[in-house]
Amino acid sequence: MRGLSGKTDCDVLVLGLGPAGSSAAAAAAKAGLSVIAVDKKAEAGVPVQCAEFVPSLIGQETGDISGSRLQYINDMVTYVGCHDADHVPGFRGNMISRAKFDRQLVEQAAGAGADCRFGMAVRAIDADGRVTFADGSTLKGRVLIGADGPHSKAGKAIGCENNECVESRQITVQLLKPHDGTDIFLSADIPGGYGWLFPKGGEANVGLGVAPQFKHLLKPLLESLHARLVSEGRVGADVRCFTGGAIPVGGLVKPFGQLGDCPVLLCGDAAGLTNPVTGAGISSAAMSGGLAGRAASDLFVGKPNAADDYEEELEDLFGPSIRRALRHRRRLMDTYAAGAKPDESMLKATWIAYPEYWAA
Repeated sequence: MRGLSGKTDCDVLVLGLGPAGSSAAAAAAKAGLSVIAVDKKAEAGVPVQCAEFVPSLIGQETGDISGSRLQYINDMVTYVGCHDADHVPGFRGNMISRAKFDRQLVEQAAGAGADCRFGMAVRAIDADGRVTFADGSTLKGRVLIGADGPHSKAGKAIGCENNECVESRQITVQLLKPHDGTDIFLSADIPGGYGWLFPKGGEANVGLGVAPQFKHLLKPLLESLHARLVSEGRVGADVRCFTGGAIPVGGLVKPFGQLGDCPVLLCGDAAGLTNPVTGAGISSAAMSGGLAGRAASDLFVGKPNAADDYEEELEDLFGPSIRRALRHRRRLMDTYAAGAKPDESMLKATWIAYPEYWAA
């Protein structure tokens, strides 16, 4: 990548203040760089656009999460078709308040010295890396970090875009029976995705994801899953809130590029770091954000291979698991493309709870 020069407003400009962007901003600021981090949302983490489950070891990347934890998760419960549940014990994690979690990470970034700004939607990114916002204002960093989600404008600017996403819809309802597992619903009638019930204290997130060509099925499928859970006496009938969004499932994209004299680094969903089967991406977002912030620092001290080293780190950490998941996803989607539906053995073989997934 070419050297750092030109008229700029800060050393590092971060687009996005989710887990990836906040972690990137904190790491770059801790390295002594001047950092401006922006987000189109009015406040951190709102609206919530995820199922709010994080693995138990995420605190190693983000620090103590007790302030945002809603409950512990101890196992995974998988339903395949109409069969009884299969339990996988020891599948430990945490259900969090994503809004509180994101606020904590923003506070950490600000505490490290980053200038965090909300309500700043990106309108355009010029060929030299200068960013124009919806209000007409502009900013340019000597390094640009794209942590701006699955439809990243930074990624698009450098020609490194996610090429495949799942569409999701989720509701939050009352949880009528205490539960400490994540429930997964696999069915050939949920093409390119799955259903879920994730408990969080007195509430639960109930949702579905499908391949984009089946987006029209989201509403009826989710209504059917909700009705099933209501009939079983597990959740309430009233919907307290709903959300949805895109989840990248096409695998890793090249995580760096150049706009004029401005190096660009991508992290989190913008870099395609979400698991193509499970949709999990919070932990990889936080981890990759920290790496991106440190890579930006390396660029400033003149390490010529900093961007390549960053790409290699992402590959080492996430490449094998993402490629495995992508193979399974391709197998499922090829079945639908051929006009067929996966049978129950294929559904099991392409889900992480079953040994067949790990054997392939």
